[in-house]
This record gives sequence, structure tokens and C-alpha cells, in this order.
Amino acid sequence: MSKTTADSPAETPRADPSGDDQDLGAAGSQLSTAPVETAMPGSFGGNRAPGPTGWLAWTGRELLGWARWFWRQLTSMRVALMLLFLLSLGAVPGSLIPQSGTDALKVSEFQDAHKTLGPIYQKLGLFHVFSSAWFGAIYVMLFVSLVGCIIPRTWQFVGQLRGRPPGAPKRLNRLPAYATWRTAAEPEQVREVALATLRKRRFRAHVDGDAVAAEKGYLRETGNLLFHLALIVMLIAFAWGQLFKSEGDKLIVEGDGFSNTLTQYDDFKSGNLFSDDDLVPFSFNLKNFIGTYERTGPNRGTPSTFQADITYSLGAYGKSEKHTIKVNEPLEIGDSKVYLVSHGYAPVVTVRDGKGNVVLHQAVPMLPIDSNVTSQGAIKVLDGYKNTQGVAEQLGFAALFVPTYAKGSGTMFSQYPGLDYPVLNVTGYHGDLGVNSGIPQNVYQLDTKNLKQFKDAKGNILKAQLLPGETMKLPNGAGSITFDKQIKEWAGFQVVQQPGTTWALAGALTAIVGLAGSLFIQRRRVWVRATRGADGVTVVEMAGLGRSESAKLPEELGDLAALVHDRAPTKTDGGSTESETGSTRTDGGSTKSDPGSAKTDEAPTRTDGGSTKSDPGSAKTDEAPTKTDGGSIKPETGSTKPETGSTKPETGSIKPETGSIKPETDSTKPDTGSTKSDTGSPTPGTAPTKTDDDPKTPISDADTHDFDSGVEPPVPAEGAEK
Repeated sequence: MSKTTADSPAETPRADPSGDDQDLGAAGSQLSTAPVETAMPGSFGGNRAPGPTGWLAWTGRELLGWARWFWRQLTSMRVALMLLFLLSLGAVPGSLIPQSGTDALKVSEFQDAHKTLGPIYQKLGLFHVFSSAWFGAIYVMLFVSLVGCIIPRTWQFVGQLRGRPPGAPKRLNRLPAYATWRTAAEPEQVREVALATLRKRRFRAHVDGDAVAAEKGYLRETGNLLFHLALIVMLIAFAWGQLFKSEGDKLIVEGDGFSNTLTQYDDFKSGNLFSDDDLVPFSFNLKNFIGTYERTGPNRGTPSTFQADITYSLGAYGKSEKHTIKVNEPLEIGDSKVYLVSHGYAPVVTVRDGKGNVVLHQAVPMLPIDSNVTSQGAIKVLDGYKNTQGVAEQLGFAALFVPTYAKGSGTMFSQYPGLDYPVLNVTGYHGDLGVNSGIPQNVYQLDTKNLKQFKDAKGNILKAQLLPGETMKLPNGAGSITFDKQIKEWAGFQVVQQPGTTWALAGALTAIVGLAGSLFIQRRRVWVRATRGADGVTVVEMAGLGRSESAKLPEELGDLAALVHDRAPTKTDGGSTESETGSTRTDGGSTKSDPGSAKTDEAPTRTDGGSTKSDPGSAKTDEAPTKTDGGSIKPETGSTKPETGSTKPETGSIKPETGSIKPETDSTKPDTGSTKSDTGSPTPGTAPTKTDDDPKTPISDADTHDFDSGVEPPVPAEGAEK
């Protein structure tokens, strides 16, 4: 494949960059649907007409222009990235500073510990970041920016899909990737071959005039739009989930149950638009909790089994079903998920009054305070107890429970989370627990403000360490407390109802796919032009254009050119064809080669009556024979004659090595096409003679004019054909 243009390369200078865009026209447009960035203008109103009417018209144009400019800025990629960064930055204090919606107690402790920062954080809304006005404003502006960006780009992209690739520009050699050659095939045939080849390579192609226009890589823009659409879906899903979410915690002892109502929760939080009717109607009972731990090795005490066996039913009259809840394997009922989040022990205790009447018999949950499940809690007797004087009182016991007590250590700290050697430490109080004051209390702690401690006969505080089955008697016949042999376990559950999580996950996955498509797929256009040259030979030009410079575009164009060239090969001046394809040219600095530049000794030759014929362009520049006026070698005598339509080399005319031959009427022109020579080169000082191989070759006086005048013809270069 040879590089051939309508004009000689030396006569076709490269245009400046500004002219390239004008020459490309529609061919270089709409490779992307990204909005065009606009600079801040000075004024939109233009000239102001005199009078109040002119002022009002000018003001209207000014306001409308600025509104449009602000909208373009808001929907630009730069502003969208800024808003996304601000949203991420605003979420940082929501993760580092205690939030009132998550843990109001920690917020109160932070304000008490930081008298200066507390009020400032409160005014800035840093204790409720995700529901603050400024965070919501950033969220809404980002949403509007994405919507305002994706809608026009989607319509523009749909228009591109419904249309056809733009026609070829006037000058294909100005494009970054370019290849050309001459072929004996008809232009219509070349276009048909190019159209079939491009469609086979999944290009959208059509014939437009004398060229085939093709385009590929629409998935790049599809991925870009999918990425923006996925961000919008994620924003909607997150907002929907925060507004309608609910989250509640419940501690359940083995044998007890739970019904999904607000009064059943120990702690409950919900979104601003959540209502009680949004709760999924279900209930479940904790039948058994199984927790086992590693006993040896560096992981001693680490849970190996952590599961809760339950039975649940949906609705008031739903069928009861069994299920096992494990860590990270929640129970899913409708839009709600029930997670297993914690575990502990609930020793069973029995409290009696002075007459031996049982006033309390239940399993009391203890809250763990370390990894070995050392636990603390409170045992409260609210009703039914009377002291020795017959006065109704309330009893309270501060309790500390260890599942594995270290004998002889004297400290109430567990050595292992399993029930190897359980011990219950209790300290008794009597009086008013304060539960009737109307002030909420922690059920796992005692309010000792209105309580008195029991003391023994010596005046010491009454407390004891009880093993399962042991009893501590209260002084003066006030009653007793027994640590029963039965020890139950409890499990902590978190019931979460957050709609939109599925949509958020789908949006995240779609965003990844869309981003990958927009980054790794290149949108490009290819044109193949086939026209008939002045000499009647078809000139084929191929060029490619991408949105950005890439080494893959010239490679792909080279592959396409090779496929087309196989069916429309290069035509030599002698009528034969060559199958070698030339390399493509890029503006990125790659080399450009001109196929057909094979050396003389490598080109195939044809013998015709003693003369030889070499392939086009095979003769070296300093070996090509020259034509002179008086002493030129006629075609009948085997002289060199330039072929019509042959390509002129860039090196210009060829001067002979020995002697200067000055033509009288015509300039010396080398032959870049086929080179014909007689069976022998003319000998200096002698005229060409008639040979037996060419008996009809006439010899005239004009043929020997230069030789008679004493001018010697050029001596053939070493290695030239004879």
C-alpha cells in the first residue's frame, strides 16, 4: 500500500490547528455529549433602549441571561464534582462527632466535657449532621446538578443513535490516523468492500457520497450516562432510606418473645417520615441460644458458635416457622431484617420476704462489661414486699456476675466467657427505687438516692458471693435472696427497616459498570474514500478520528486498512498488484513509510525480449535513467520513459553521476513507475545499435546526435540492470 495524495506531499503543507477544526466540520463534532463550559460574561442585557420600557426589557434580558448562566454552571461537571466533594467532607463530622440520633447520652457527655465547643457544634448542627439544613442543601444541589446534566445529554445521545455517522471531511490527511494507496479496483467496489469490512467489525457504517462513514464506541457515552443515572438512583435511595427508616433494639431472654410494636422495643429510632403503620407485623420467640468459645490457643475465649434458634410468624394469624439467626445472617421478614448483635447471661434469682413468701422469681439479664462476659445488673422488687413492721417497701440488689470465677483471686472478673464456675455477687438495698416518680430509669442500674443499704449485726454492708443454689439472708428476718441453679442466656436483636437498600446496591453496581465503560471504551470514527484519479486509477484514503489521542486508533485503522487492502490491493504502473500494505501515519510522531520503496535487487522483474521491468518505485534514485533532448533513449530502443500518472518522488529531478546532460526542451524526470531497459546499456561514445533480439528497432540520425557531438551519456551505476 503506497501513500498517495491528490497533491504532492511537498506541495501540501500541514494546516494550523485552528484550521483543522474548521476543515473537519461535522466530522469532528458530537463525539461527546458533555456540556460546553462557558466563562462568566460581562452582561446579558446588551444595549439598553431609552426610557422605562427599555430599562425593563434590559433588566429582563439580564436576569434571564444570568439565570441561564447559573444553570449551566450548576449542571457542569466541575460544580458536580465540587458538590460531591463537599458532601463527602460534610459526612466526616457525622462520623467523628457523637450524633443525637444515634447516641443522645454521648452527645450530652460531650457537651458537659466541652463547654466552649458544645454550643458552637450545636449551632452548626454538628450533633445532627445528616439532618442539618446545610447538609440537605448540598444534597439537593448535587441531585439537581446531576438531573440537569443527564436529561439534555440523554436526548442528545438518543439523537445521535437515531442519526448516522457524519460524512468524511474534505481533507482526510489532516486527521491523526491516515493511510492511502492506489488500486485497480473500481471506486464502487472499494466502497462496498469497506462497508462490509466495517460492519463486520461492528461499526455503524453507511455510504456518503464518495466515502464510507463509520462510527464505533457508543458504549462509552452509554457508560457515562449510566454512571450519572446510577448516582441519581443512589442519592434517591439513600434519601428515601433515611426518611423512612426505623431501627430498634430488643434484649430477649430464652423462653421470652417479641412483637414488632413500638412499646416492645428497649430503644427505637426512626426517620422523619416514618409512621407506626410502616412497621412490619411479625413476632418471634427465642427458644434457645447457643454460644461456644475457643478454650486453647491464642484465640482462647473467641466465639466459635453464636446463634439463636427462634420461631416466628408473620401477622396475627401467620403460620409459625423455625429459623436460626447467626451473625451477619439476619432473619428477613418483608422490609425488616432481624440481626443478632449481642449475648449475655441471665441468672435466675428468687427473693422472699420475712414470712417466706416469694416476691420475685425471674431470670435477671446482666450486661457484659468485658470480653470474658463479666456482667453487672440490678435486681429490683417493685411490689409485694413488706418489711418486718409490715410497711410496704421496695428492694434492690446491685449484682455482679462472672461465668468463670478465679478461685483465690478475690476479684470479681471472669477468666473465660463460658459457664465454668459461675458466681453472683449481690449487695442489698431497701427503700424507694424511684420508679413511681415518672422519670425514666435504666433497668440495669439502681438509683440509690432514696435507698438504704442492709447491714449485718456488726454494722458492715451486707453483701455476699453466691454459687448456684446458695442463699443470702437479709438481717432482722427481712427476707432472703437465692441464686438458683438455673442460668439462662439472653440475646440482643436489632430490627432494622430501611427501604431503598436494594436500589442503592443496584445503583452502586451500575455506577461501577458505567464508569468502567466510559474509561476503557474509546469512541472513534473512520472514513474510507475511494475516488478515481486523473490517470484513471482508483485512489483509496482511510482516516480515523477519536475523542482523544490514543495509540489504539492508528493500530485499529491499520488493521482495517489491511482488510480492505486484501480485497483492493495496490496497483503498480505496469498493471500488476502488490499485496504488501503500508503503515499508517499519526500526528503523534510515529513514522510514516511509503510502501513500494523496495530496493532494486529485491523487486521482482519481468524479461521481455532481453529487457527487464522492475516493480514500481524499485529503482534507486541515483540509478534511474534520465531523458535528454538530443541524446535521449527512445522507447523503441528500450529507453526509459516516465509512465503516465506515476508518483513523483519527493527528492525532485535526478542528475546523472558523470557528465552533465542539459536537455533542450524538457526537464529531466525520473521514472518512479516501471523501468524498461534494453538488453544492454549504451556504451559511452557509441550509438545504440540494432540487436538480434530487437530486429525492428530503427536507428535515426537524431538518435546519435549527442554521441556525435562528443557528449558522453551517464555511466550506469554499479549494480544496475543490463
